[in-house]
Amino acid sequence: MLNEFKKFILKGNVVDLSTGVIIGAAFGAIVKAFTDGVVTPILKLAGAGGETKTGLLSWEVKPGVIVDLDIILASIVQFLITAAVIFFVIVKPANALIARMKKEEAAAPPTPSDEIKLLTEIRDLLKK
Repeated sequence: MLNEFKKFILKGNVVDLSTGVIIGAAFGAIVKAFTDGVVTPILKLAGAGGETKTGLLSWEVKPGVIVDLDIILASIVQFLITAAVIFFVIVKPANALIARMKKEEAAAPPTPSDEIKLLTEIRDLLKK
């Protein structure tokens, strides 16, 4: 059962899918940061209210309306760090294990079918 579980976990689809989910969640942070830093201030210019923030890469477009690029930059950096960690901690080792398992499977001789076994027995009996 443990070998079956190992094969299931190391399937390329499982690793790809889990990596995609994690990267998708991290990319969601970039979208949220863009919305909070750029889209919301544009909506404020149109008359909507709300909180304002100030940062290193922020500027006041109109009194009370601040475009904030700090949160977008922070989200992008966080996304890149998350992607790098996932790549080096999950994807690279999983790919190495999958390659090793494929190499071991290719090196192992295939198990003969029942028909081949029977034919081999018949051949051996005929030789005697």
